[in-house]
Amino acid sequence: MSAIPAPVNAPVEIDDAIRRFSGPPKAAMVALVDSFLVVNRKAVVTAAANHRVPTIYPFHYFMDVGGLMSYGPTLEVRSADYVDLILRGTKAGDLPVQSPRKYELLINRTVAHTLGLTIPFTLLARADEIRE
Repeated sequence: MSAIPAPVNAPVEIDDAIRRFSGPPKAAMVALVDSFLVVNRKAVVTAAANHRVPTIYPFHYFMDVGGLMSYGPTLEVRSADYVDLILRGTKAGDLPVQSPRKYELLINRTVAHTLGLTIPFTLLARADEIRE
């Protein structure tokens, strides 16, 4: 297995970047977290579907626009804890950086079926949510 970067800097480049992974040998994509990807998630998911490239995304909201799978931190916000500490006199600069408490795996079996993929039972068993 090898990683092949596909940098994209403009929405018009999305389709061509994903098309590169559509021919033989069969490839899959891992979409990394970045603000461009989040803003253009619908175009990325659509291009991956059009070119039949299985892709795993970093957040659940890629699933909301038709993504195959997502694995990433839950986006729970613990800002109330910070507000409480600040109101009690803690300086904002002294507050610790928070790490995600939980990661979640979501799988869309309908998209998998459309791509001709069979998701192994062991992976389905580990999923936090399976969408049909």
